[in-house]
Formats: sequence, C-alpha cells, structure tokens
Amino acid sequence: MKVALVLDDSLDRPDGVQQYVLTLGAYLSRNGHEVHYLCSGTARTDLKGVHSLAKNAGVAFNGNTLRIPLPTSRRMLREFLERERFDVIHVQTPHSPLFAARVVREARRLDPKVTIVGTFLILPTGALSRFGTRALGLVLRPNLRLFDRFCAISPAAVDFARRSFGVECQMIPAAVDVAGIVRAAGLRKKRTSDRIVVAFLGRMVERKGVVELVEAIALLPAEVRSRMEVRLAGRGPLSDEVRRRVDAYGLTDIVTMPGFVSEEDKSHFLAEADVAVFPASGGESFGIVLVEAMAAGAGAVIGGDNPGYRSVLGDGPDVLVDPSNTEAFAGLITRLVMDPALRAKIRAEQCDRISSFDIQAVGAAILRFYRGEGPISPRDGDAPVR
Repeated sequence: MKVALVLDDSLDRPDGVQQYVLTLGAYLSRNGHEVHYLCSGTARTDLKGVHSLAKNAGVAFNGNTLRIPLPTSRRMLREFLERERFDVIHVQTPHSPLFAARVVREARRLDPKVTIVGTFLILPTGALSRFGTRALGLVLRPNLRLFDRFCAISPAAVDFARRSFGVECQMIPAAVDVAGIVRAAGLRKKRTSDRIVVAFLGRMVERKGVVELVEAIALLPAEVRSRMEVRLAGRGPLSDEVRRRVDAYGLTDIVTMPGFVSEEDKSHFLAEADVAVFPASGGESFGIVLVEAMAAGAGAVIGGDNPGYRSVLGDGPDVLVDPSNTEAFAGLITRLVMDPALRAKIRAEQCDRISSFDIQAVGAAILRFYRGEGPISPRDGDAPVR
C-alpha cells in the first residue's frame, strides 16, 4: 500500500501532531507499506519520502505558535499526485484550505477511487480558537465531503469534530512506540540521593500549567519539600517568569530548570521521575507525553483535569488535578511524595493502560480504518457533513 501522510505544518517541530505522523509512518514502513510525508517547509533530511510542497508562515493559535502553509500551486500538486498515485491519502485535520484541502481536491479529481481519510488531532482552547475552528469548518465543508471517513484520537476530539465540522469519527487513540521508549529509557540512572523526583516536561506556556505547579510547590510544608527534587524541563515565553517565581519563593535548593530536552533524551528524563506532572488546564485532545511517561517508567503520572488527559489517565483518584486549585494541587503532590505505596498503586494501574496506546495495536486499527472496516464510511451514502 502506498500511503501519503498529509500535514499542513513542518516535520521539523517535536509537537504532538508531528509525533503522531512520524510514529504512524514508522509503523507503516516497518510493515512493508510505502510511506510519503506531504508537508510544508520541512528541512530535515533523515526521513525517506518527505515532500515539502508549500512554504510556511508563523501564527499563534490555541496557545501555540504554529506554522501554516501559504497557497500551493494546484498545477504542481496535480502533477505530483499524478506521478505518485497514492492508494491512501491520510490528512491530519483540521486542515488548511491552502494546502491539504487542495491535495484532497486534486487527488479526488485524479482518482475518484483513491481512499482519503482524516484524523482529528486537536482540541481548541478559548473562545477565539473555538470561533476560528467553527469558521474553518464552514470553509472546509465542501472539501470534507471528498473524504471517505474520519477518525479522532480521543472522545473529546470526536465531539469537537462533530460540533465544529459536522463530521462523525471513529475513535482511534494516538499512539506511542512503547517498545522503542522502553529501549530508549533503559535502566534508571543510579540515584544520588533519596529525594523523590517530581518532573515536568513541556512548553512553558500558560495552558501547560507550569506556573501553577510552582505555586503548588511553594505551598508545601518544609518536611515535604525536604524530600523532593523538582525538575522543570522545557522552554517558552513563561521561562523567565517561572524562574523568577522559583527565586522569589526560595525554591532554588530543590528546583532545577534544565531547559529543552531533546527527543533522544526525553525517555531518560521521564524514566527518572518518581512523579511526572503535566498540569495542563485545557486545549489537550489527547496527551502523548502522558503515555510516553508511563512507557518510560515514571513512578506515577498525573495530569490536569481536562478531557484529553482524562482519556489517557482515566478518572480515578489521585491522577487528575485542577491546577488552578493550588491547595488541592499541593495536597496531591504531598500525598504522592510521602506515600510510596500510592505511587506504586498508580504505577501498576497505569502499566495496565499502556498497551491500548501502543503503536502495534493502534497501527493495526489504522490499517483496518484505511480498508473501511470501521463503523464510519460516509461516502457509502451517509455523508457526515450536515
């Protein structure tokens, strides 16, 4: 099978959508399929089958800085698609009218029988983002009718696709390469102290909750803080503010800020965490980093109480937190630091959850989805667009 994975953004960024595309592409390649990446403005040369078919422009959206494609030549796309003749066009949605939508339109004109599918990957946060995605849904409505079927990576993303784009989706979770992460994590480094490692990894932007994490740590009793080592990894516009608060609260003896952690080092970083904390307030459709932390061997993984993270962590006690409730947040950190049995219980429960997010299971589901063996097949008569 010859598959085109279509992404409006560059593949140079380590964000969740790119991770989804690369993990799926690697799985398909390992299983004998020919994979091509149709994207915009990618500079990396370590991947086979990468086609940079558009130029990028940077915009702020959904709490992130995104790179979106500028208008792409229809003639160039038509000639490219005629030359390649893909069996499956797999678009990461919502998609741009200026690039991915043109790929869909030209592919359908060229071959009415080509399989075109989409995966809904994001969840908007804030009124402006929600308004923007609904407006985009209206613009894309004719293009969405050209798809054969859709999936989404979480129940929240399924609901988002229905409300903002009028499409019904099969739920297929995002995946991680569990075996690859276990290999990369290796054995934990020899501990140099008996302190409990509490770790955050993510962009230092408002919705990721790193400021709220510092506020919660500042509330902890001295006895709890004396047993902790806190590592806040990542970079972003709030990095200086986080550092300022760490200094102001006198936390420099227990808090370190290692900055950006590369993909190569991520598994080691997460493996060393006794408690991995991802207190995002919203805008999360899934939570790949949560699964990565579980697979790497973090002792207990907790996250912000938002729909995307809930789909990964479940709704059991002591795994979800409202980061804006600083006292409750501090209470949860206290319980996890002081109670090794609680950490072990959470770890055991999370180990049982990992397999459903492994690429071996998810990749097989995607292949069935390509073949139309799921419940949603709108072009067979029940069009999803209302």
